Amino acid sequence: MKRVILGLSLSWFLGLTAWTMADDALLKYKVYDVRHKRQVALGEIMDDLKKNRFILVGEHHSDEHHHLAQLMVIQALHDSGARVAVGMEMFRQDTQRDLDRWVAGELSEAAFQKLYYENWDLPWPMYSMIFHYVRENRIPLIGLNIPREITQQVAREGFESLTNAQKGKLPDVTCRVDRQYMDTIRRAYGAHAHGHMNFNYFCEAQLVWDKAMAIHALGYIRQNPDRIMVLLTGIGHAWKWAIPTQIRERSDLPLAVMVPEVPDSVEPATVSGDDADYIVIENVNP
Repeated sequence: MKRVILGLSLSWFLGLTAWTMADDALLKYKVYDVRHKRQVALGEIMDDLKKNRFILVGEHHSDEHHHLAQLMVIQALHDSGARVAVGMEMFRQDTQRDLDRWVAGELSEAAFQKLYYENWDLPWPMYSMIFHYVRENRIPLIGLNIPREITQQVAREGFESLTNAQKGKLPDVTCRVDRQYMDTIRRAYGAHAHGHMNFNYFCEAQLVWDKAMAIHALGYIRQNPDRIMVLLTGIGHAWKWAIPTQIRERSDLPLAVMVPEVPDSVEPATVSGDDADYIVIENVNP
Protein backbone atom coordinates (compact mmCIF):
# COMPACT_ATOMS: atom_id res chain seq x y z
CA MET A 1 0.00 0.00 0.00
CA LYS A 2 2.82 2.39 0.83
CA ARG A 3 4.25 1.98 -2.68
CA VAL A 4 0.91 2.84 -4.26
CA ILE A 5 0.50 5.96 -2.14
CA LEU A 6 3.97 7.13 -3.06
CA GLY A 7 3.22 6.54 -6.73
CA LEU A 8 0.03 8.56 -6.53
CA SER A 9 1.85 11.37 -4.75
CA LEU A 10 4.42 11.47 -7.54
CA SER A 11 1.66 11.58 -10.15
CA TRP A 12 -0.05 14.42 -8.30
CA PHE A 13 3.26 16.30 -8.07
CA LEU A 14 4.01 15.75 -11.75
CA GLY A 15 0.54 16.92 -12.63
CA LEU A 16 1.11 20.18 -10.78
CA THR A 17 4.60 20.80 -12.08
CA ALA A 18 3.47 20.19 -15.66
CA TRP A 19 1.66 23.52 -15.54
CA THR A 20 4.89 25.33 -14.65
CA MET A 21 6.99 23.68 -17.33
CA ALA A 22 5.63 25.38 -20.43
CA ASP A 23 8.74 27.47 -20.99
CA ASP A 24 11.30 24.71 -20.62
CA ALA A 25 9.30 21.72 -21.88
CA LEU A 26 10.96 21.86 -25.28
CA LEU A 27 14.36 21.78 -23.58
CA LYS A 28 13.60 19.26 -20.86
CA TYR A 29 12.49 16.60 -23.32
CA LYS A 30 14.90 15.32 -25.91
CA VAL A 31 14.09 12.94 -28.71
CA TYR A 32 16.26 10.52 -30.59
CA ASP A 33 15.55 10.84 -34.31
CA VAL A 34 15.71 7.20 -35.43
CA ARG A 35 16.03 7.95 -39.12
CA HIS A 36 18.83 10.50 -38.77
CA LYS A 37 20.42 8.78 -35.75
CA ARG A 38 20.74 11.93 -33.69
CA GLN A 39 19.42 13.36 -30.44
CA VAL A 40 17.67 16.73 -30.59
CA ALA A 41 15.41 18.88 -28.42
CA LEU A 42 11.68 18.29 -28.80
CA GLY A 43 11.25 21.79 -30.18
CA GLU A 44 13.58 21.03 -33.09
CA ILE A 45 11.20 18.49 -34.60
CA MET A 46 8.00 20.54 -34.32
CA ASP A 47 7.99 21.50 -38.01
CA ASP A 48 8.36 17.83 -39.00
CA LEU A 49 5.75 16.63 -36.52
CA LYS A 50 3.21 19.16 -37.79
CA LYS A 51 3.39 17.62 -41.28
CA ASN A 52 1.59 14.54 -39.92
CA ARG A 53 -2.09 13.89 -39.35
CA PHE A 54 -1.46 11.27 -36.67
CA ILE A 55 1.27 11.28 -34.04
CA LEU A 56 1.24 8.11 -31.97
CA VAL A 57 2.92 8.55 -28.59
CA GLY A 58 3.35 5.23 -26.80
CA GLU A 59 3.47 4.59 -23.07
CA HIS A 60 3.90 2.02 -20.38
CA HIS A 61 0.54 2.58 -18.71
CA SER A 62 1.94 2.62 -15.15
CA ASP A 63 4.84 5.01 -15.81
CA GLU A 64 4.05 8.60 -14.76
CA HIS A 65 7.00 9.97 -16.72
CA HIS A 66 5.63 8.55 -19.96
CA HIS A 67 2.36 10.40 -19.41
CA LEU A 68 4.15 13.63 -18.65
CA ALA A 69 6.13 13.23 -21.88
CA GLN A 70 2.86 12.74 -23.76
CA LEU A 71 1.57 15.97 -22.25
CA MET A 72 4.71 17.77 -23.33
CA VAL A 73 4.18 16.64 -26.94
CA ILE A 74 0.54 17.78 -26.86
CA GLN A 75 1.51 21.10 -25.29
CA ALA A 76 4.39 21.73 -27.70
CA LEU A 77 2.15 21.12 -30.71
CA HIS A 78 -0.65 23.26 -29.30
CA ASP A 79 1.73 26.10 -28.44
CA SER A 80 3.16 25.95 -31.97
CA GLY A 81 -0.26 26.77 -33.39
CA ALA A 82 -1.28 23.27 -34.49
CA ARG A 83 -4.95 22.36 -34.14
CA VAL A 84 -4.63 19.28 -31.98
CA ALA A 85 -7.02 16.50 -31.01
CA VAL A 86 -6.08 13.84 -28.48
CA GLY A 87 -7.18 10.28 -29.24
CA MET A 88 -7.01 7.80 -26.37
CA GLU A 89 -6.95 4.05 -25.99
CA MET A 90 -8.28 4.65 -22.46
CA PHE A 91 -11.84 5.49 -23.54
CA ARG A 92 -14.38 3.61 -25.63
CA GLN A 93 -15.76 5.32 -28.68
CA ASP A 94 -19.29 5.12 -27.26
CA THR A 95 -18.31 7.52 -24.44
CA GLN A 96 -17.69 10.37 -26.90
CA ARG A 97 -20.66 12.47 -25.83
CA ASP A 98 -19.35 12.66 -22.28
CA LEU A 99 -15.78 13.30 -23.44
CA ASP A 100 -17.13 16.28 -25.41
CA ARG A 101 -18.96 17.49 -22.30
CA TRP A 102 -15.76 17.28 -20.24
CA VAL A 103 -13.80 19.38 -22.74
CA ALA A 104 -16.66 21.89 -22.94
CA GLY A 105 -16.64 22.29 -19.14
CA GLU A 106 -20.12 20.78 -18.80
CA LEU A 107 -19.11 17.67 -16.82
CA SER A 108 -17.84 17.82 -13.25
CA GLU A 109 -14.50 16.29 -12.34
CA ALA A 110 -16.26 13.77 -10.09
CA ALA A 111 -18.50 12.65 -12.96
CA PHE A 112 -15.56 12.47 -15.35
CA GLN A 113 -13.52 10.42 -12.88
CA LYS A 114 -16.42 7.99 -12.66
CA LEU A 115 -16.49 7.75 -16.46
CA TYR A 116 -12.72 7.24 -16.52
CA TYR A 117 -12.86 4.34 -14.07
CA GLU A 118 -15.65 2.75 -16.07
CA ASN A 119 -13.22 2.67 -19.00
CA TRP A 120 -9.75 2.23 -17.48
CA ASP A 121 -8.23 0.80 -14.31
CA LEU A 122 -5.08 2.86 -13.73
CA PRO A 123 -5.17 5.54 -10.99
CA TRP A 124 -6.74 8.82 -12.11
CA PRO A 125 -3.60 10.90 -11.31
CA MET A 126 -1.70 9.02 -14.02
CA TYR A 127 -3.65 10.91 -16.69
CA SER A 128 -5.29 13.81 -14.82
CA MET A 129 -2.80 16.43 -16.01
CA ILE A 130 -3.60 15.51 -19.63
CA PHE A 131 -7.34 15.63 -18.97
CA HIS A 132 -7.10 19.06 -17.34
CA TYR A 133 -4.85 20.44 -20.06
CA VAL A 134 -7.22 19.49 -22.89
CA ARG A 135 -10.16 20.90 -20.96
CA GLU A 136 -8.36 24.17 -20.21
CA ASN A 137 -7.42 24.56 -23.88
CA ARG A 138 -10.62 23.12 -25.41
CA ILE A 139 -8.67 20.41 -27.23
CA PRO A 140 -10.98 17.61 -28.46
CA LEU A 141 -10.59 14.35 -26.53
CA ILE A 142 -11.51 11.35 -28.66
CA GLY A 143 -12.35 7.83 -27.45
CA LEU A 144 -10.92 5.15 -29.73
CA ASN A 145 -11.46 1.88 -27.94
CA ILE A 146 -14.02 -0.91 -28.10
CA PRO A 147 -15.75 -2.65 -25.18
CA ARG A 148 -13.13 -4.48 -23.12
CA GLU A 149 -15.26 -7.58 -22.86
CA ILE A 150 -14.96 -8.04 -26.63
CA THR A 151 -11.16 -8.07 -26.67
CA GLN A 152 -11.10 -10.26 -23.57
CA GLN A 153 -13.42 -12.77 -25.25
CA VAL A 154 -11.32 -12.77 -28.42
CA ALA A 155 -8.18 -13.37 -26.33
CA ARG A 156 -9.85 -16.32 -24.58
CA GLU A 157 -11.92 -17.89 -27.36
CA GLY A 158 -10.94 -16.28 -30.67
CA PHE A 159 -12.58 -13.80 -33.03
CA GLU A 160 -15.04 -16.36 -34.39
CA SER A 161 -16.53 -16.76 -30.91
CA LEU A 162 -18.08 -13.28 -31.17
CA THR A 163 -21.78 -13.06 -31.88
CA ASN A 164 -23.11 -11.09 -34.83
CA ALA A 165 -24.26 -8.44 -32.37
CA GLN A 166 -20.74 -8.14 -30.95
CA LYS A 167 -19.21 -7.98 -34.40
CA GLY A 168 -21.71 -5.25 -35.19
CA LYS A 169 -19.84 -3.06 -32.70
CA LEU A 170 -16.70 -3.49 -34.80
CA PRO A 171 -17.54 -1.88 -38.14
CA ASP A 172 -15.23 -2.97 -40.94
CA VAL A 173 -13.09 -5.04 -38.55
CA THR A 174 -12.07 -8.48 -39.76
CA CYS A 175 -9.46 -10.68 -38.16
CA ARG A 176 -6.90 -12.62 -40.14
CA VAL A 177 -3.58 -12.90 -38.36
CA ASP A 178 -0.69 -13.58 -40.71
CA ARG A 179 2.64 -15.17 -39.79
CA GLN A 180 4.55 -11.88 -39.86
CA TYR A 181 2.16 -10.28 -37.38
CA MET A 182 2.37 -13.29 -35.07
CA ASP A 183 6.17 -13.26 -35.20
CA THR A 184 6.23 -9.55 -34.44
CA ILE A 185 3.85 -9.98 -31.49
CA ARG A 186 6.02 -12.77 -30.14
CA ARG A 187 9.14 -10.61 -30.35
CA ALA A 188 7.45 -7.60 -28.80
CA TYR A 189 5.63 -9.33 -25.97
CA GLY A 190 7.73 -12.43 -25.44
CA ALA A 191 6.64 -16.03 -25.84
CA HIS A 192 4.91 -16.04 -22.46
CA ALA A 193 3.31 -12.57 -22.46
CA HIS A 194 -0.07 -14.15 -23.11
CA GLY A 195 0.18 -16.41 -20.06
CA HIS A 196 -1.96 -19.51 -20.52
CA MET A 197 -3.96 -18.08 -23.43
CA ASN A 198 -3.97 -19.60 -26.87
CA PHE A 199 -1.31 -17.54 -28.65
CA ASN A 200 -3.35 -17.30 -31.86
CA TYR A 201 -6.25 -15.85 -29.91
CA PHE A 202 -3.93 -13.43 -28.13
CA CYS A 203 -2.72 -12.18 -31.52
CA GLU A 204 -6.30 -11.89 -32.77
CA ALA A 205 -7.20 -9.75 -29.75
CA GLN A 206 -4.26 -7.45 -30.41
CA LEU A 207 -5.17 -7.16 -34.10
CA VAL A 208 -8.83 -6.40 -33.37
CA TRP A 209 -7.73 -3.70 -30.94
CA ASP A 210 -5.27 -2.19 -33.44
CA LYS A 211 -7.79 -2.21 -36.29
CA ALA A 212 -10.66 -0.72 -34.31
CA MET A 213 -8.57 2.13 -32.93
CA ALA A 214 -7.15 2.88 -36.38
CA ILE A 215 -10.63 2.95 -37.94
CA HIS A 216 -12.00 5.23 -35.21
CA ALA A 217 -9.00 7.58 -35.45
CA LEU A 218 -9.35 7.78 -39.23
CA GLY A 219 -13.05 8.45 -38.91
CA TYR A 220 -12.43 11.46 -36.71
CA ILE A 221 -9.64 12.94 -38.85
CA ARG A 222 -11.65 12.55 -42.05
CA GLN A 223 -14.44 14.54 -40.44
CA ASN A 224 -11.96 17.09 -39.01
CA PRO A 225 -9.31 17.56 -41.72
CA ASP A 226 -7.80 20.59 -39.98
CA ARG A 227 -6.76 18.56 -36.91
CA ILE A 228 -3.64 16.61 -35.98
CA MET A 229 -4.44 13.69 -33.71
CA VAL A 230 -1.99 12.87 -30.94
CA LEU A 231 -2.86 9.26 -30.27
CA LEU A 232 -2.05 7.99 -26.77
CA THR A 233 -1.77 4.24 -26.42
CA GLY A 234 0.36 1.50 -24.99
CA ILE A 235 3.70 0.95 -26.69
CA GLY A 236 2.50 -2.37 -28.08
CA HIS A 237 -0.19 -0.61 -30.12
CA ALA A 238 2.01 2.34 -31.11
CA TRP A 239 4.76 0.48 -32.99
CA LYS A 240 4.62 0.93 -36.77
CA TRP A 241 3.48 -2.65 -37.28
CA ALA A 242 0.44 -2.12 -35.06
CA ILE A 243 -2.04 0.79 -35.34
CA PRO A 244 0.07 2.65 -37.95
CA THR A 245 -0.05 -0.33 -40.31
CA GLN A 246 -3.83 -0.44 -39.98
CA ILE A 247 -4.06 3.30 -40.72
CA ARG A 248 -1.80 2.99 -43.76
CA GLU A 249 -3.83 0.11 -45.16
CA ARG A 250 -6.82 2.44 -45.22
CA SER A 251 -5.28 5.83 -45.94
CA ASP A 252 -2.18 7.61 -47.21
CA LEU A 253 -2.38 10.28 -44.51
CA PRO A 254 1.08 10.90 -42.98
CA LEU A 255 1.85 9.75 -39.46
CA ALA A 256 4.72 9.57 -37.00
CA VAL A 257 5.47 7.20 -34.14
CA MET A 258 7.09 8.27 -30.88
CA VAL A 259 7.94 5.77 -28.15
CA PRO A 260 9.44 6.43 -24.71
CA GLU A 261 12.90 5.28 -23.86
CA VAL A 262 12.85 2.14 -21.69
CA PRO A 263 16.31 1.08 -20.45
CA ASP A 264 17.43 -2.30 -21.78
CA SER A 265 14.34 -2.51 -23.97
CA VAL A 266 13.48 0.59 -26.01
CA GLU A 267 16.71 2.39 -26.82
CA PRO A 268 18.46 3.81 -29.91
CA ALA A 269 20.39 0.58 -30.28
CA THR A 270 17.24 -1.57 -30.29
CA VAL A 271 14.78 0.52 -32.33
CA SER A 272 14.89 0.86 -36.11
CA GLY A 273 12.97 2.96 -38.59
CA ASP A 274 10.67 -0.01 -39.12
CA ASP A 275 9.60 0.30 -35.48
CA ALA A 276 9.29 4.02 -34.75
CA ASP A 277 10.38 7.49 -35.85
CA TYR A 278 11.41 8.97 -32.52
CA ILE A 279 12.38 7.86 -29.04
CA VAL A 280 11.40 10.32 -26.31
CA ILE A 281 14.25 10.75 -23.85
CA GLU A 282 13.70 12.71 -20.65
CA ASN A 283 16.59 15.03 -19.94
CA VAL A 284 16.29 15.73 -16.22
CA ASN A 285 19.12 18.27 -16.30
CA PRO A 286 18.77 20.14 -19.59
